[in-house]
Amino acid sequence: MPMKGSGTAELQEIDRHDHGVGWLAYPGEEMQRASHAVVHDGEVWVLDPVDAPGVDDLLAELDGEVAGVVVGLDRHKRDSAAVARRHDVPVYVADWMTGVAPELDAPVERFGEELTDGVRAIRVRDSSLPPWQEVALSFESSRTLYVAEALGNTEYMVTNDEQLGVHPMLRLVPPRSALSGLRPEHVVVGHGPGVHERASEVTEEALSVARSNTLSLYGKTVKSLLG
Repeated sequence: MPMKGSGTAELQEIDRHDHGVGWLAYPGEEMQRASHAVVHDGEVWVLDPVDAPGVDDLLAELDGEVAGVVVGLDRHKRDSAAVARRHDVPVYVADWMTGVAPELDAPVERFGEELTDGVRAIRVRDSSLPPWQEVALSFESSRTLYVAEALGNTEYMVTNDEQLGVHPMLRLVPPRSALSGLRPEHVVVGHGPGVHERASEVTEEALSVARSNTLSLYGKTVKSLLG
């Protein structure tokens, strides 16, 4: 199984709830790069998309027009520009992120503490070591939380006992101050399917056990590499 898929994409829906949908463009890849669209106040926001045949049809099923495409992580430019151009909308980038906008072949809009009214932008990490700029989005109307990279549930991000896990590189410094206490009903992530039952409890648990489960996760990763 390759880390990152390439060639002809094959759309697979992985998340469906009352306020959005998520998909994989390369279901067989180990990274499980997930893309999402969330409806808020009659507008559809596309989050870190990886393009595939059928994406536009999937977006058309939602109750609203595409308002913009959002880059949630400096490394997640993915196919944001291509999707934005097709829908004639900007790519939205946090105003404190550097090095992202110049690499996007599409109009860019900057946002600060809110993406739009009722969508809070949360600075998860802004560091040079490791290089990491990430913004999470909290959609108040649907209580949907989007986390691009700090949380996920691919095989390399969770122990056998975890439903949602902190990224291996952040295990010793989990983003508790940024992501605790938000009480979402839906958590969707940039790698793997989301959590739609007990989402708040699952998120808090992932943050609280991140450090104590570090060795277990690293051991699992080493075992999979040797096996």
